Amino acid sequence: MATRGVSQLKKLRIRYCEFGGSSAVVRDYLQQSPHLLNFANDNPQISIIVKPRNGHHPYIQGEYVTGQSKQMCVKNTTEGRVREVMDMLRNTSGRKIVRLGGLAVRGDCPSIQGVWTPMLNFGEKKFDINIVGES
Repeated sequence: MATRGVSQLKKLRIRYCEFGGSSAVVRDYLQQSPHLLNFANDNPQISIIVKPRNGHHPYIQGEYVTGQSKQMCVKNTTEGRVREVMDMLRNTSGRKIVRLGGLAVRGDCPSIQGVWTPMLNFGEKKFDINIVGES
């Protein structure tokens, strides 16, 4: 994601185990898939670092211009998920998600509607309606 024309992702680290079964898809992705080379050619501003980390599960970590970093685990996943994680890290800004305060809907008086339960299914029942007027 670009903020004011500046890509926010600075480094992309791919860490995997050379022997572990949970890293098999990541190893195949690095050896056979042309997506990594295409990703690197399409994004020359991102430095891609691939390092083995034996004895641990694989992950992809993005470091951003802001100094923040995000790490996504890709153990026992598919090659499509590895691509998806790389694209997701490229398209995010690296900023922490901040909750905007308060309730989603604000009003003067709180709702009295309550929670729906299956026992409140009145759609099939008929009710007598009596209009009471002032006498």
